[in-house]
Amino acid sequence: MSAVTAVLQVGLVVVVLAAAHRPLGAYLARVFTSRRHLAVERAGYRVMRVDPDAEQRWSTYLVSLLGFSLASVLVLFGLARLQDRLPLSVGAPPMDPAGAWNTAVSFVTNTNWQWYSGETAAGHLLQMAGLAVQNFVSAAVGLAVAVALIRGFARSGTDARVGNFWSDLVRGSVRVLLPLAFVAALALVAGGVIQNLHAPTEVTTLAGGTQHVLGGPVASQEAIKQLGTNGGGFFNANSAHPFENPTPWTSALQVVLMLLVPLSLPRAFGLMVGDRRQGWAVLATMGVLWAGSVALLTWAETAGPGLAPAAAGAALEGKETRFGAAASALFAASTTGTSTGAVNAMHDSLTAPGGGVTLVNMLLGEVAPGGVGSGLYGLLVLAIVAVFLAGLMVGRTPEYLGKKIGRQEITLVALVVLTMPAVVLVGTAFAVALPAGQAGIQEAGPHGLSEVLYAFASAGNNNGSAFGGLTSGTPFYQVLLGLAMLVGRFVPIALVLALAGRLASQRTVPAGSGRLPTHGPLFVGLLVSVTLVVVALTFVPVLSLGPVVESLS
Repeated sequence: MSAVTAVLQVGLVVVVLAAAHRPLGAYLARVFTSRRHLAVERAGYRVMRVDPDAEQRWSTYLVSLLGFSLASVLVLFGLARLQDRLPLSVGAPPMDPAGAWNTAVSFVTNTNWQWYSGETAAGHLLQMAGLAVQNFVSAAVGLAVAVALIRGFARSGTDARVGNFWSDLVRGSVRVLLPLAFVAALALVAGGVIQNLHAPTEVTTLAGGTQHVLGGPVASQEAIKQLGTNGGGFFNANSAHPFENPTPWTSALQVVLMLLVPLSLPRAFGLMVGDRRQGWAVLATMGVLWAGSVALLTWAETAGPGLAPAAAGAALEGKETRFGAAASALFAASTTGTSTGAVNAMHDSLTAPGGGVTLVNMLLGEVAPGGVGSGLYGLLVLAIVAVFLAGLMVGRTPEYLGKKIGRQEITLVALVVLTMPAVVLVGTAFAVALPAGQAGIQEAGPHGLSEVLYAFASAGNNNGSAFGGLTSGTPFYQVLLGLAMLVGRFVPIALVLALAGRLASQRTVPAGSGRLPTHGPLFVGLLVSVTLVVVALTFVPVLSLGPVVESLS
């Protein structure tokens, strides 16, 4: 792919996202502020025996969320263990306990890490009734938490009430994700993505032999896999497989789907807090970080150090020739900038600086633009850090959107910021120090460390992508990565909901002449700097031992 074609592809993605930003953002705001319930939603509430109009304190909201997630883990674990006894198993065996645990936790936490090959380990029923369902509801959970935090900023003196989890979960699924996924699935089918219930079919190869090709309900799962920033592939090759991603335009469509909701949420945020400029500032921060990662990754894969442009023009090993290096770089930057984790190229085959960019994208906390809901609440937490630091520099009590940031608020924010690095670094240390962890490392030296670091960065940030060289289908990695996913998902959620409750219980302070404006270019620059510096201070040592050393050597 030429440089001009690469620029045109990025431009097309940006134009589509820009066109969708205002209407979808406004629609999201209406969905979560409307007092009206659809008939199908009321039927669901009656089945669940919940009152959707009952406001919950943040602690009750959290208990509801954790209870729903625990039930989801148990159901998915049972489906994985019993799938050989269920219809539409297409010969898939039951998963072993450690593997079923890892898979259940992975999809419930919106991570979608896959230690298994989808075409051999997961039958159609598990894919449809288990994994695809979790693709919807795990994304809706992240969306619900983001909306609860927005309400914390928007409300004043509400006794820590941040909404109703069940109502937010149902609305996010029924009104947002289902209709968008339905349209996206039709578009993917039109582009050649398969959608059927076929068992493996024997076909004759060009060499005269035979092989078995599996069909399945791929388009329906592919749509929500990208739209919900999930990433788990129906096939082992994920979005590099021609049944999941047949053409360059379906690849560009999948990039749009990854970014669609995360980049529309800032407008919903601005509308719900009553100041659209705040949404523009958040969007600008996300856009700067995403554009920077796309540019760096494209450079690394097409003209970076160690390449031979005269021979091939780019680093093509591990990439689909249907897409080329530049389209693979765009996909890789978007999938790690969000919490998607889908791949259309082998990340283990990225150049050393290219692999470093994908790692940094995840280690930023995936806020560029991040996952459905999780990207917004992650960046709002960093915005609080930015106003706190600015307040310290000028000697004023920090405020954000009329809410004072005191000791309790900044303590919660600090714990959110520190949780992910603790999960990633502690998990990586265990893996490289213990024989069971060392046994799964394919490469020696810096690249081997990068493989392990990437795995725990992916799990701790609920991304799900992998370098591919690490043997993670062992009980050691299945259990340890499962724990990393749980802590990386639910500890920050608990802290963010506690923060939302604290903010909602505060009285909004009228804007004063000395308050830091949080809607202009100065604040955007400050927020970008804080986001990068927090990562630099935390992960520079381990990155220096991995991708940095590999790049220099």
